[in-house]
This record gives sequence, structure tokens and C-alpha cells, in this order.
Amino acid sequence: MLKLFSTVTKKVVIGYLVIVLFTVCAVGYALFQLHQQTRHTEHLVQIEFSTFELLRDLQQNLLALENIEKQLLILRDIELVGLRQNRNEELFNHVLTLEGLPVNEQSQTLLKVLEAYLQADKHLAEALQVEDWQLATTLSDRTMVPLRSQIVELLVAYRERQQRQINADLTQLSQKTSAAFRATAMLTLFGICLSAPVTITVILSIHRSVRALKSATQSISAGRFDHHLELAGGDEFSELAHDFYQMGEKLRELEQLHLDANPLTLLPGNRAIDRAIDTRINQKIDFSHLYIDLDNFKSYGDRYGYKAGSDVISQVGDLVQAVVNEFGNPDDLVGHIGGDDYVVLTSLDKGELLAQTIISRFDQMVPTLYSPEDRQAQSFVGKDRYGVERKFPLMSISIAVIHSTRYKYPSRLAISQDCARLKEYLKLQDGSTYMVEEQRK
Repeated sequence: MLKLFSTVTKKVVIGYLVIVLFTVCAVGYALFQLHQQTRHTEHLVQIEFSTFELLRDLQQNLLALENIEKQLLILRDIELVGLRQNRNEELFNHVLTLEGLPVNEQSQTLLKVLEAYLQADKHLAEALQVEDWQLATTLSDRTMVPLRSQIVELLVAYRERQQRQINADLTQLSQKTSAAFRATAMLTLFGICLSAPVTITVILSIHRSVRALKSATQSISAGRFDHHLELAGGDEFSELAHDFYQMGEKLRELEQLHLDANPLTLLPGNRAIDRAIDTRINQKIDFSHLYIDLDNFKSYGDRYGYKAGSDVISQVGDLVQAVVNEFGNPDDLVGHIGGDDYVVLTSLDKGELLAQTIISRFDQMVPTLYSPEDRQAQSFVGKDRYGVERKFPLMSISIAVIHSTRYKYPSRLAISQDCARLKEYLKLQDGSTYMVEEQRK
């Protein structure tokens, strides 16, 4: 009996060791492959996809610059110079991002041509600054247009190459995933012969995980960043699924921000604001809509320059965001429509408080933006948009506060129209002020 027990014990021990060996090999191999594929996926997202999107943005920026440049040279409207400068700053930022990416032959060629383009653009900007329209037209036709066409051709070729590279990498990733699955399945099959319950558990776990990762990888390659890996348990696979889902969420957020965020303040733009308003209306959530506008901003920009004006836009965006963070709600939205116009969406009880606080802090900040002479005089003499010389006061801020409860059927159009009406009224008042409309129509 003792001998039989000993024999059975040996078989159990040997069988257990074999199961452990194959289980450890299978799980270890699967985890290693999953780790490698995750790193590969991160490389695709951080380098390949980012490069592809950057090339697309560069091409769109150049086409927008071309349209602005044509309008400027035809209309000779000096106000378009500022819009052109904004686009040039975006182009410069894109070039800096491109320089930070891994270097290859195509990117080197593209950067050389972009450098020549930016250098030529400086000459064109100088001609526009002095309103030498003949020289500006000559520079545009003979230098800017050919360089821009060359850059667009390089971008198209580069994007095609990048697309082929992404497709090849995704195919390779899919093949490695399939190979990893097959190898893992073969390892676990040996364990099944000795202990079906243990090995079946391992196989199913790895099988589900690999298939889920493959599905998620294919979803990301198709641009669907909201794919959610459904893996139960608290093991490495479920953690990997969670991380993968968070990565997809982050990519989706970055994509939305990239497409919609204002480049100067990085605050959500028009589409994000519209979505937030529609969400509140559809879910029947009462809210306050704050429309914020700077008064005498154009005269400030004319006197102190475009850079100072841009700094004011950025500082006001930071100020509004700080006030909402301190006194608002966690789900409040601060948006930048463009120029010197901002929007805040908050609850009914916070609207007036935020308006008062924003005005208080803005009025404290404004004097620091002016020279000692203008600050002491509380005004300066300049020309208005019609070329008439007159005295301009220091900047002030107007805030129209609209409560959604004033409408039986609230809509973006109705709120926008009331904001425009209040804005015109508030601009006729002296100093910073706000007005609340909450009475039902």
C-alpha cells in the first residue's frame, strides 16, 4: 500500500510539475508576446499615427495659407495679415514637431524645403508689413507658390509612404498575434493531456486575451479608439485590457482636442461647446450660459502689437479657467469661440457668481497690461477702425449670462441670439459689467 501510495504520489508530482512547466511556458510566452505587441502598438500610435496626422495637418495648413494669401493680395486688407500670422505660427509649430520625430530621408528633404519656405515667408511678411503689394505679389508668385506646391507634393508622397508603413506594421502585428496564439495553444495542449481542468483554464484565458488584443489592435488601426477589452479577473490580462482601453480613450481625447481646441488658449472650440450645450439640452439639464467678450481689445492690439494682444487672449483664457476651477462645478465647461470671445457653461446657481468673480479679477489684471503713462491716464489716444483719432479707455469685459430655464424649448440658436443682443447692450456701458437674463420668454 505504501509502495502504491508512493507511485501514485510520484505520478501526481510528475504530472503537476509537467502541468506547471507547460503552464508557466505558455503564460510566460503569451505575456512576453503581448508585451512586445503592446510596445509595437504604442510605437504605432506615438510615432507612425502621429506622423501621419502631422503630415495631414501640415498640408491643410499650407492650403489654408494659400487661400489667405490670395485673398490678402487681391483685397489688400491689412487685417488679413493677422490671420495669416496665426496660420504661420501653426505651421512653425508643426515644423518643430516634425523635427522632433525620427529622421528619415523623406523628412530631411521635407524639412529643407520647409526651411526655405519659412525663410521666403519672412521676406513676404516684411513686404506686407510695409504694404508693398507689388513686391508681395512678386514674392508670392515666384517664390511662395512654387515652394508651397513642392511641399504639398512632398507631403503627399510622404503620407503615402507613411500609410504603407502603417499598413505593413499592422499586418506584421496581426501575424505575430496569430503566431503567438498558435504557439501558446500548442504549449497548452500538452498540459491538457495530463490535467484537463487546469490546462483548459489556461488556454481559455490566453485565447480570450490574445483574441481581444487582436480585435483591439484592428479597431485602433481603423481609427476606432473607443474599443473596450472585456476581460474578467484581476490578472495581468485584465490590467492590460484596462491600460489598452485607457490608451484608446486618451487617443480619442487627443484627437478631439487636436481637431477642435483653440491653438492659442488650448480651450475647447466651437464644436466642443456645441456638443456640451446639446448634451445639456437633450438630457434636460438646466444650465447658465456665460458669453464673455473683451471691450476695446482691438484698440489695445493696435497700440501694443499682435504679440501683446495674443498674450491677453491667453491670459484671459487662463483667468476664466482658474475662476471656474475655483468656484464652479467639476463638469463645467470653459470654451474659446475665437478672438476675444469665450463661453462658460455652468449650473444656474453659479452663473452670476462666476461672472462677478471674472470681472473682479479681470479689472485687477488690466492695469498691468498697459504702460505707466496709459495706466495713469486710464486711457490713450488712437485711431478707430474708420481711421478717426479718438480716446480709448482701458480694456473692460462684458459678460452676458443666459439661463436655459428662460426658454420653454431651449436651443443653441435662441441662446446665441440672446447673447448677441445682450453683448451689444453691455458694450454701450462704461467699464466691466454683466447682465443676467433668466425670466422665461
